[in-house]
Amino acid sequence: MHGPPVHGEAVASKLLLVGQAPGEKEIEHRRPFAWTAGKTLFRWFSQIGLDEPRFRQRVYMSAVCRCFPGKKPRGGDRVPDRDEIARCRQWLDGEIEILRPELIIPVGKLAIGRFMAVDTLKTVIGQRHRIECDGRPVDFIPLPHPSGASTWHVTEPGKGLLQDALALIAAHPAYRAIVA
Repeated sequence: MHGPPVHGEAVASKLLLVGQAPGEKEIEHRRPFAWTAGKTLFRWFSQIGLDEPRFRQRVYMSAVCRCFPGKKPRGGDRVPDRDEIARCRQWLDGEIEILRPELIIPVGKLAIGRFMAVDTLKTVIGQRHRIECDGRPVDFIPLPHPSGASTWHVTEPGKGLLQDALALIAAHPAYRAIVA
């Protein structure tokens, strides 16, 4: 693993956004979703009432893996392995325990898989799930990864399921409270 851990700006929030792991640019800028995927992610949230600065101030952002796992031999960011994920588990568990979020928004299959079994994205995105987290039920609305390398969120059925997920997030009481 490379670079210092990266975390968001919000100190306390009833919303928790969970990504996969920081990339090289996130390490450089010392903030989550600081580059191309972030531009897409924040465009999605702008559609439902929160621009990037307000989102960063009001939504606690974390990740399954805390440090940049490094590059793949042929380019692109490497997906964290099981050992890296296991070593970082305590941090995310601790944040959930402290924050007691009302809504968790996992971004991408790896983050979704941290909380529930996922075979394909189309079976989980576009729905609100109720999961048990830290011994209590929590709403869970997954999003696809906003990576430019993925076409899932710009082709059907992903495009429509993304819009369904954003509508569910926008209607959630915890989200409405921070947009107001």
